[in-house]
Amino acid sequence: MKPVIVPVAFGTTSKALETYNVIDEAIKQRFPEHEVRWAWSSRMVRDVMKKKGRHFPHPHEVLAELAGEGKDWAVMQSMHLICGHEFTRLLDEVHTGTPRISVGLPLITSPEDCRWVVDAMGHLVSDREDEATLFIGHGTDHPAWTTYFALDAMLKNTYGPGTFTGVVEGFPEAEDVVSAVKAAGFTRVKIVPLMLVAGVHYLEDLAGDEEDSWKNLFAAEGIDATLIDRGIGYMPEIVRLFIRHLEEAMDMVLESGAV
Repeated sequence: MKPVIVPVAFGTTSKALETYNVIDEAIKQRFPEHEVRWAWSSRMVRDVMKKKGRHFPHPHEVLAELAGEGKDWAVMQSMHLICGHEFTRLLDEVHTGTPRISVGLPLITSPEDCRWVVDAMGHLVSDREDEATLFIGHGTDHPAWTTYFALDAMLKNTYGPGTFTGVVEGFPEAEDVVSAVKAAGFTRVKIVPLMLVAGVHYLEDLAGDEEDSWKNLFAAEGIDATLIDRGIGYMPEIVRLFIRHLEEAMDMVLESGAV
């Protein structure tokens, strides 16, 4: 019996949900003989979508279904970017006994992953001398917050001092990043959502009309902001890295001799 593949994403309530279709197609192309069932880790997203008449199953719901169908193994692939709270909770929730689980790691979990992501995003770095490139992630108060600084260091080492990294929640504060871009002498900035999907955080925190959105914080300092309106989940090399982690999790099952 082939292990069922269960990609687990945070989810979104916006039209950026389409991004997951791109990833789903890539997974099915790589593993055509395996069933794929998605699960969603965000309670808020599941509640909102339920009100819209759509059911977004939680990982434990999918596992219960698989157990009821007599499935022996499942390979859960985290679609999170870092090993933060969402991934930690996922690990706590999947140890149900049946079916047995192998878990694929989030996008950036090693220096090699970080290098892969830096290379994959190179085409987004501005080649204008007056324009900085700013990658903005979700942020976290989990110890994994340092991942953003590792990524920032590699970006600067690879593409120069015109690249910056920020987060919506946590450290560094938006005002500090804006000040750093201004102090470096840039009059323009390209903002790239360092998120799997350009969902609500993109629409409200990055591109929103409120005065504290990143776009308007830059405008207040006389810096013209251009925003990329897609998350990195559309990028083939990013999807390929997730699939590499999925392959590693699948290999654990195959090496066990379970299938």
